[in-house]
Amino acid sequence: KKKGFEVFYMVDPIDEYAVQQLKEYDGKKLLSATKEGLNIDEDEDEKAAFEEAKAKCEGLCKLMKEVLDDKVEKVVVSNRLADSPCCLVTGEYGWSANMERIMKAQALRDSSQSAYMTSKKTMEINPTNSIVKALRDKADADQSDKTVRDLIWLLYDTSLLTSGFSLDEPATFSSRIHRLVKLGLSLDDDDDEDADDEDMEDLPPLDGDDDNEESAMEQVD
Repeated sequence: KKKGFEVFYMVDPIDEYAVQQLKEYDGKKLLSATKEGLNIDEDEDEKAAFEEAKAKCEGLCKLMKEVLDDKVEKVVVSNRLADSPCCLVTGEYGWSANMERIMKAQALRDSSQSAYMTSKKTMEINPTNSIVKALRDKADADQSDKTVRDLIWLLYDTSLLTSGFSLDEPATFSSRIHRLVKLGLSLDDDDDEDADDEDMEDLPPLDGDDDNEESAMEQVD
């Protein structure tokens, strides 16, 4: 929208079926902004700046693909993003995120069809975003840094949500958020372990811990 394009929101379930047949309207071709292959016209200066930023992010793209593995088909630099650090887009001929959600909700869905129509996700990153720039610098300094890998997973999970997908592992996402909260509060994981140990020490002894104590059944006998 910031690039001057008119955006038409199609949020009703019937729209997903209709737009598969309706390729253009009133002489204007319809393109899905949530799928790959969206080309945005740029002037020469913008193209040169984009190519330069793209070259700088090649190492980060390779690392993100290595970390995410089969969760995404590829990681590429994109010019479609204005403010967001990254997003997930689907293949041009597969289901969109909304269509995938609709099909998963079908009680009598055909699982064999889902296997090949399920979206092959492409992660697109914004090379001008401050988060991506900082992550690129940290990755260039040390690719084995656990914080970098955690942040890559966190960006992937947030991209799932903002792009209309559902989280595969909400509990894992929550634990990553909690680790970031601890980091912001300057807390160590060791503090939690010490607290757990203290809680265990405060627990009263279990009945029957004394080996010399007769059991209730023996007393009855």
